[in-house]
Amino acid sequence: MKRFTRQQMAARVAQDIPEGAYVNLGIGLPTTVADYLPAGREIFLHSENGLLGMGPTPAPGDADEDLIKAGKQPVTLLTGGAYFHHADAFAMMRGGHLDICVLGAFQVSASGDLANWHTGAPDAIPAVGGAMDLALGAREVFVMMEHQTKGGESKVVARCSYPLTALGCVGRIYTDRAVLAVTPQGLRVVEMSEGLTFDELQAMTDAPLLPS
Repeated sequence: MKRFTRQQMAARVAQDIPEGAYVNLGIGLPTTVADYLPAGREIFLHSENGLLGMGPTPAPGDADEDLIKAGKQPVTLLTGGAYFHHADAFAMMRGGHLDICVLGAFQVSASGDLANWHTGAPDAIPAVGGAMDLALGAREVFVMMEHQTKGGESKVVARCSYPLTALGCVGRIYTDRAVLAVTPQGLRVVEMSEGLTFDELQAMTDAPLLPS
């Protein structure tokens, strides 16, 4: 059975970002969404190190070493883009001024709880960054992640076992196997990868699923 590639995951998330949205793309896999935003759709990308109006990844050889996002990768700036102090960037996040944030995760629960900063393992390195501010401050939270760990354990769970980032914040989950919507009734399957059946998806998911 096929999986969604990382490029397909990024394009699928980009498809769900509406015209005029102010969006923060988290470090890691979510950053790839910038390269798949539909042409002609005006979307304002925000970075917590003090940028608004980021464009796609620069072409090879065109990177400006002084123009980077929070994950330290080079970016471009669209016409009308702005620079500002990172304290102002966090004020935007905490003040409810972002429409959507896209984050990675270790686990997401059936009720939309998010665990993405620490696995709780003694040798793990915590990485909070702005995740808590984004999870609580953005109007909508999308998560991009692999459906299972390398060991085959589901990252979509009935209840998170890792330290929580925020409670009930996630609205939609995008994995290499499916797109899931968090609803009051539970996790509803919006889309599945080619060749995957509902029963197969349920078997690899540690939380009850609802068919679309």
